[in-house]
Amino acid sequence: MPYRTELRNRAGPIARLVLLLVGAAIAADGMVGERGLIEVLRARHSHQELTLRIEQLKAQNNALRDAARRLREDPATIESVARQELGLIGPGEKVFIIRNVAAAPGARELPPAR
Repeated sequence: MPYRTELRNRAGPIARLVLLLVGAAIAADGMVGERGLIEVLRARHSHQELTLRIEQLKAQNNALRDAARRLREDPATIESVARQELGLIGPGEKVFIIRNVAAAPGARELPPAR
């Protein structure tokens, strides 16, 4: 019988160690596994970034939709675009074309405009 008591005394610490190692492995898997805490936090952060990006794109889409509506319906916007992008002028306006011409030899240059 003393042999069995000695075996039980040895089995106790070994069983505790095995349980501790198994528990540590389960905890580690819960932290870094495929569905672990770190992955959940990473997914949550990604979700927040994507939600913010979606909101930004919705706002940009609304602005573009409004700009397209103004280009179809607002005469002032149409005129502004025609003037800026196509170089058109309105009735009664005059266009002055100024070219850069090399200064004549011996002529003094004017100081730059401020």
